[in-house]
Amino acid sequence: MEKQIFDCTLVPAGLLLMAAYHIYLLYCVRNHPNRTVIGVNAFNRRFWVTAMMEDVSKNGVLAVQTLRNNIMASTVLASTAIMLSSVMAALMSSRNGDRSFGVVFGDKTALGISIKYLSILCCFLCSFLLNVQSIRYYSHGSILINVPFKKMSLPPHSHHLTAEYVGATINRGSYFWSLGLRAFYFSCPLFLWLFGPIPMFLSCLLLVSMLYFLDFTFQSTWLSGASSDLEENHHNNGDGGSLMV
Repeated sequence: MEKQIFDCTLVPAGLLLMAAYHIYLLYCVRNHPNRTVIGVNAFNRRFWVTAMMEDVSKNGVLAVQTLRNNIMASTVLASTAIMLSSVMAALMSSRNGDRSFGVVFGDKTALGISIKYLSILCCFLCSFLLNVQSIRYYSHGSILINVPFKKMSLPPHSHHLTAEYVGATINRGSYFWSLGLRAFYFSCPLFLWLFGPIPMFLSCLLLVSMLYFLDFTFQSTWLSGASSDLEENHHNNGDGGSLMV
């Protein structure tokens, strides 16, 4: 029972630390997107879509190749996630041998080990589903970005609205891809939980520190005009609700 106290204290502390960081990240992305890599990349993707749709006959191949590379990246992550899910399911169904992995402190009971395996399995399954959604949006975007709207009899303002819609679609694909990748990140502390709650808590600290430098921008070269446009775009677009990466 004394060793199980570590699981009851360190594991929730590590999970709360991860949750608090991502709540703070979501707040910054929604209210100050120019300070985050997610917001800056979202703005530049919209700008790229508008530039690609200016001349579909010239830029169509480049746009499709770029989106195809993104689809391949999502496919690799989805395939890896479902493969690891199968491995974890096989380990859960196996009842031979000691599966405690030499845990020094923490819960060594069969129920505790099963909960750890189930947590990792759910993490990989979420990653698989998120990457599948990313492939879906990228596939839609690869078709929409090549529609020759300038050759169609539409009002002049319709092209701008269409470019905004295509940009939002591609941004959603990027958000889902980033969420699927973040699920892989989150599986590292869960995997180390198999070796005890102390490695799990330390990995949460290390992961949050690493993600902070990956998620926030520290360059002072971002123009103030572009920064204000970015914040205005984020507040005016409806796809900002899923900006957690």
